[in-house]
Amino acid sequence: MKYLKIHFNIKTMKRFKIILATGLFINTSLSLNAQLPKINKELSSKVPASLKNSNLTEEEVAKGIKEALNNGIEKGVNLLSVKDGYLKDLTVKIPLPNEAKQAEERLRKIGQSQLIDNTIESINRAAEGAANSSKELFVNAIKELTLQDVMTILNGEQNAATTYLSNHTREQLFLKFKPIIEASLNNVGATKYWETMITTYNKIPLVQKINPDLVDYATNKAIDGLFIKIEREEIDIRKNPEARTTDLLKKVFK
Repeated sequence: MKYLKIHFNIKTMKRFKIILATGLFINTSLSLNAQLPKINKELSSKVPASLKNSNLTEEEVAKGIKEALNNGIEKGVNLLSVKDGYLKDLTVKIPLPNEAKQAEERLRKIGQSQLIDNTIESINRAAEGAANSSKELFVNAIKELTLQDVMTILNGEQNAATTYLSNHTREQLFLKFKPIIEASLNNVGATKYWETMITTYNKIPLVQKINPDLVDYATNKAIDGLFIKIEREEIDIRKNPEARTTDLLKKVFK
């Protein structure tokens, strides 16, 4: 009798566990079913906006983003690499460094405005002469775009592509641009004007002597100008249907 009682308890416990597990399974299933609409909605939100309710493939999106980037780069660089590309465009024109602002004011007051103007013009001419050399680096950066990069750009801010380029090329651009800018500064006479300006200012009694690094400054400002132009073209493609000059751009950025 003792054995039978123990056997009965074990069987009872097994049945109880089966019943409990079945109940938990049913309860979990009902809970999941109740949450399915919410789960589906969350999963749907992860799908890139431009792929919802469209015939776009991931390959088309990637090609479209790269085409938009190439167009923006081509237009931006072409605008800046001509005479007055920097100088006559106030959004990218390179002024004297902030450290030299006081020198500019003092020198203009003592009749040296022409020297200042020549210096500013020559710095911008140097940037215009170097702009074309950026294309190769930009093209290489575009080739390295992953699908994740493409989707981030497509569904990102209006300047997401420009931000990507800046993050992936800025350091390389500086290294490549610096010797080109330096040579260009020398070729257009910027270095001579700059040295004359700084020497003239430092001779003024009681002023604090200055000598900013013109090459580093001009290099960074030239790069800033490139990204300003590329960003402008990117935003235009995103917002302006007329800027989408190919069927693929029209399809991706509709």
